[in-house]
Amino acid sequence: MSYFNNSNNNSNSPYDPYMPQGDNIFSDDHELENDEQTHQQPSKAQALKSEIDDTVGIMRDNINKVAERGERLTSIEDKADNLANSAQGFKRGANRVRKQMWLKDLKMKACLVLGIIVLLVVIIVPIVIHFS
Repeated sequence: MSYFNNSNNNSNSPYDPYMPQGDNIFSDDHELENDEQTHQQPSKAQALKSEIDDTVGIMRDNINKVAERGERLTSIEDKADNLANSAQGFKRGANRVRKQMWLKDLKMKACLVLGIIVLLVVIIVPIVIHFS
């Protein structure tokens, strides 16, 4: 038995350092391991492919969620802009109403002062005329 010359090696198959080649004193054990590995490799490959597919699916879901989040953010920005414009309009309207109410209050105070002056004149003038 030679460990360096591989008489059983198939010249078509590529070299794999993890697969035993040639005659070996543990050939029965290697044949069992080879059978187990050939049965496990497709299942490992399938498991790996399944895991990759799951990861790709999760990534697609995340991309969709990010796109939806972007749409919601755009909608919220539009609403915030509309609210800011409405707030400016409200502020202008409130200032206009405040000025109108101030003017009305001023007119009311002027009328009240004028009424008091007229009342005093009506009361004081006859008294002064009567005693003079």
